Amino acid sequence: MQTAETAPFRFFSLQVARTRRLSPSLLRVTFTGRPGDGLGDLAHCAAGGRDQSLSLFLPQPGRPEPVVPVENGDGWWAAWRALPDDVRAVMRSYTLREQRRDPDEIDIDFALHPDGGPACRWAGQASPGDRVLVLGPAVANNTAVRFRPPADTDSVLIWADETALPAASAILEWLPAGLKADVWIEVPHSGDRQPLPTAADVRITWLVRDEGAPSALTAVRAHTSRGSAPYAWIAGESGTVKELRRHLVRERGIDRRRVTFVGYWRLGLSEEQLREAATESAQEATST
Repeated sequence: MQTAETAPFRFFSLQVARTRRLSPSLLRVTFTGRPGDGLGDLAHCAAGGRDQSLSLFLPQPGRPEPVVPVENGDGWWAAWRALPDDVRAVMRSYTLREQRRDPDEIDIDFALHPDGGPACRWAGQASPGDRVLVLGPAVANNTAVRFRPPADTDSVLIWADETALPAASAILEWLPAGLKADVWIEVPHSGDRQPLPTAADVRITWLVRDEGAPSALTAVRAHTSRGSAPYAWIAGESGTVKELRRHLVRERGIDRRRVTFVGYWRLGLSEEQLREAATESAQEATST
């Protein structure tokens, strides 16, 4: 297995330290390292902030820890895929919401839904000592940080649903003082509103579904840009993300290179199905 000195990502073995309910739809799980397990010490994790993502591996029901063949080095992916379904660890992508030192800890915020998948169910039952594995950054400047506004950016547009709220929150904390930012956050319940600290000149609109909020496209379409060199970051349900990107590029004329879009999930699909669909789309794009 590659070391932190030669690879931008590496495995870290973690355990739950504590959990905290942030709102009806969000639960924060704080993790610490597991010294002496032979994998990366959490002190070597180097999050790049903003929308830093990582791969989280969770144990199958009834197993004390996730099964990932990390001993296979670079071949871990193929070996992991070859494991039986009831043995292979569940893998999901999450935002590394915050990293702290002394002691070394990281926070991951989970969006909870009544019909949620295995990660949602695991988070709802998580307790101190529960073991997980993450494939995370060993250098701060890594490809899993996607929020990268060009140097000439004079305004930022952000849309996120509850699954992307942790990333949007971290982005707002990172924005420089005075930068104009217009933000739409779509959440299920009124109680999901939360403070979003930032030094930016920000206008935040909460789109609460229980309150009959307009669609993301309707809300963003009514927006008047506050800058001449905007940068957009849109993340959440992939169908909505696609609509918003089309609007920003085709209707508003924003250079597509200045629009970062990330489909965190797709209505009606599991993450495994979403990954397969993304792989098929990429293969089709390269073959045409």
